Amino acid sequence: MADAREEILGRIRGVPRPATPDVPRDYDHDRGYADVVALFDERITDYRAHVHRVGARELPYRIGERLDARGRIVVPADVPGAWRVPGVDWAPDDPRLGLSELDSADGVLTGCALAIAETGTIVLDAGAAQGRRMLTLVPDYHLCVVRAEQIVGSVPEAIAALEPQRPLTFISGPSATSDIELDRVEGVHGPRTLEVLLVS
Repeated sequence: MADAREEILGRIRGVPRPATPDVPRDYDHDRGYADVVALFDERITDYRAHVHRVGARELPYRIGERLDARGRIVVPADVPGAWRVPGVDWAPDDPRLGLSELDSADGVLTGCALAIAETGTIVLDAGAAQGRRMLTLVPDYHLCVVRAEQIVGSVPEAIAALEPQRPLTFISGPSATSDIELDRVEGVHGPRTLEVLLVS
């Protein structure tokens, strides 16, 4: 039995490996969308996110409006001071909050690295105003600020702009999954509710 095994493995080892073919990477990066902001709004709304168009000057007011009476809200340590409006029970992630503190929070407020119009996707990379990944996966509600200039048209554009060694999280609407009967259940692997303040 051992001789047959060695004979088979010897044959496998003796087979020459094929050369790795060159794969063209000439993706169509720019789709030429006329209005990436409107397309992003349409696509992420289709994923059941709640989108609110706001002006830059009214952003703090609209943050307060969305979070009014919502309870304890987690924020990354470096979130802009203007976003921390009075009247909200803020829980800064400094020092780092534990899992039980995040689980008992009523929501989280963050910015984003960029957004993709074509797929209605928000991308987080743990950069400025985003905090660590855990902040946006544990609380049941996520309020995300997306600026118009952060929106790119396509996935290839986004990949070219992101740093692949950073912890990337792609969010297309509230967390959801379906069972074999295709019954949709939200909030299983992340926030049940996603709200976006789209600043332009």
